[in-house]
Amino acid sequence: MSDKQFTDYQLSEEIVRALSDLGYVTPTEVQSKVIPVALENKDLVVKSQTGSGKTAAYGIPLCELVDWNENKPQALILTPTRELAVQVNEDITNIGRFKRIKATALYGRSPFHIQKAELKQRTHMVVGTPGRVHDHIERGTLSLERIAYLVIDEADEMLNMGFIEQVESIIQALPRDRVTMLFSATYPEDVAKLSRKYMNRPIEIEIKASGLTTATIEHSLIEMKEADKLSVLQGFLIVESPDSCIIFCRTQENVDRLFREMTELEYPCERIHGGMEQEERFEVMNAFRKGEFRFLIATDVAARGIDITNITHVINYDIPLEKEGYVHRTGRTGRAGKTGKAITFVTPNDGKRLAEIEQYIGFSIKRVKAPSDEAVDRRREDFQKKIKADPELKKDKHEQLNKQIMKLNFNGGKKKKLRAVDFVGTIAKLDGVTADDIGIITILDFATDVEILNGKGSHVLELMKDTTVKGKLLKVRRGNK
Repeated sequence: MSDKQFTDYQLSEEIVRALSDLGYVTPTEVQSKVIPVALENKDLVVKSQTGSGKTAAYGIPLCELVDWNENKPQALILTPTRELAVQVNEDITNIGRFKRIKATALYGRSPFHIQKAELKQRTHMVVGTPGRVHDHIERGTLSLERIAYLVIDEADEMLNMGFIEQVESIIQALPRDRVTMLFSATYPEDVAKLSRKYMNRPIEIEIKASGLTTATIEHSLIEMKEADKLSVLQGFLIVESPDSCIIFCRTQENVDRLFREMTELEYPCERIHGGMEQEERFEVMNAFRKGEFRFLIATDVAARGIDITNITHVINYDIPLEKEGYVHRTGRTGRAGKTGKAITFVTPNDGKRLAEIEQYIGFSIKRVKAPSDEAVDRRREDFQKKIKADPELKKDKHEQLNKQIMKLNFNGGKKKKLRAVDFVGTIAKLDGVTADDIGIITILDFATDVEILNGKGSHVLELMKDTTVKGKLLKVRRGNK
C-alpha cells in the first residue's frame, strides 16, 4: 500500500467524491505508481499481478482526462473476456459517475444492434473484447477518430487466447497520436514485441511479487489417483470449510460432472464455463460475488481477471494445461491484501505439467497429505451446519454509490428533437436541484434515461410529472438500474 491518499493526486472533485463513496482511500502499489504517470499522458507497460487494483489504476486517470463535452469515444480498453469487459465497464462508470462519464461495453453474444445504438449516444469510453470491437470497426459503427487512449488489459491472456491478430488490426486502425497503456500479469516475448512495435518509449512499471505469485497465497499440492479426486475434495472441503472457493476443472464436461456430484452431496455450488449462455454466466458470477453460494466450479474462463476480493480458497481439481494458467487461477485468491490458499490435485500423469509450472513460478509447491479420516470426522458436523445455514450476503462495493442514484425514464427522445442539454436545463431549474445532481443521460429515438444523483431521484420524479421539457410534457417513471 502507498502512503499517499487519492486526494494527493491532481484529480477533480467529482472523481475524488466517487472514489470516497466507493470506499477507495489508500491507493494500492500499482495505483500509486501508474496514476501520476498516466495523468501526464505517457505510454506505460505495467507488469502487475491480477488482484492488484489495475482497473482503477488506469480507470481513474482516464476518467480524469477525457473531455465530457466530446461526443465520440476518447478511450478504448481491450479485455480478453466478456465478463471482464462488463466488470471494467461498470468500474469505469462508477469512478466517473459524478463527471457523467458514459462507458459502453462491446462483447460477443450480445445483440449487435443494441451496441450500435449505444455507440450513437455520447460515449466517452469503450470497453470491449477484441472480436466484437474489431467487428464494430469493420462495420463502421465505432468511431475511432477521437481515440486518444488505448488500454490493453490482461495482455498475456489476450495473446494466449489467440487474439493477437485482431489486437494488431485494431491498433493499426487507431490514430497514431495517442497514449497506449499495456497491463499484463506476465511478460512473454509476444507481449514485449507488441509494446516495442506500437508504443512510444513506454515507462515500465513492475510490481514485485513473490516469484510470479503474490506473497499472500499459501500454495500446496496433494498427490492422488484420478479416481480418488472426489473423495479427497470432500475431505478437504470439510476440514478447510472455505467461505468462498473456486474449483477449477480443465474441460466443460469435467465441470458439469463435478457440479452434478457436488449437487448430489447438497453442497451450495454453481458452475461456469464457455458453453453456457452469456446471461447465465453473468448471473452466476453476480450471485457468487454476493456470496449466495460457497463453491464455484469453473473452467479457466473464470480465471481471467474477474475481481472478487473475498475468495478464500482456489482448488485446481485438474492441473492447468498451460503454466501461465496456474498464475491466473491462483490469482483469484489472496486479492486486495487478503490471504488465501491454493491447492492443486496432482495425478501420476501430471508430472510433466507440474514440473513446468514449478519452473515457471520459481519455487517448489509444498506437498501435503490428504486430510485424515479422523480430521474429516471431527469437522464433519460443523461443516454440515455451515453449508446448510443461510449465507451472509456480501455488500457490493458499489452499493453506497448506487443507493444515492435513481434512473428516470422519459417517453421522449431524438424523434422529439430532445437533447441532453434540454433535460439538464429543465431539471437543474427545479427547486432544490442543481446540475451537480444530474448524472449520465442516455437519449434513444423514443425514450431518454436520466440518472439523478445525491438521493434526489424521488424529488425530481414528482416534480417532473408536471414539468415540461422543451415545451413537451413527457411521461416519467422510475427506470431500471
